[in-house]
Amino acid sequence: MRALATWSGATAGLMLILVGSLMPAALVLPLVPPPVVSLPSTWQVPALLAVALICGPRAGVMAAVAYLTIGLFDMPVFHDGGGLAYLLNPGFGYLAGFVPAAWLSGRLAQQRGMNNLGRLTLAAIAGLLTIQICGLLNLLLGSLVGRWSEPLPQLLFSYSLGPLGAQILLCIAAALVARLMRKLLVIE
Repeated sequence: MRALATWSGATAGLMLILVGSLMPAALVLPLVPPPVVSLPSTWQVPALLAVALICGPRAGVMAAVAYLTIGLFDMPVFHDGGGLAYLLNPGFGYLAGFVPAAWLSGRLAQQRGMNNLGRLTLAAIAGLLTIQICGLLNLLLGSLVGRWSEPLPQLLFSYSLGPLGAQILLCIAAALVARLMRKLLVIE
């Protein structure tokens, strides 16, 4: 039964990540009329983190690996397309960070007493920081060997600093979704 739940969670997680990669994130402000503020991110990272928070580290890692596999085999699901050539893209380090981020967030969410919004948000932020560290390492190593045509400060802003604030806000949204789903699914 546990294997079925893991596979179901991984499959649902993969679909959620695929759809999340297509949807730009936005914030609706509580004003009249409600203005919509676009965020420099998609729902891809929060979808991954929500899957890990709800279904655990196994399903999260399986969904992340499936997503990377689909993208590396010429399905254009990544930001700039897909295919094996994407391994040489400056943003690939962030995608590679999906696997350890899913494991860490899922593992943290399984700890005792993790069923409140604040703790789930911190678990999601831990996953986001893992993605950021993997991406930054890729950018730095690529810069050291002269792989990127853009200067390192520009890459750091484009891939890390620019979307970071929006992604932190989206971690709160992922934690809120996870909290509600965990309550519905009677998870601790």
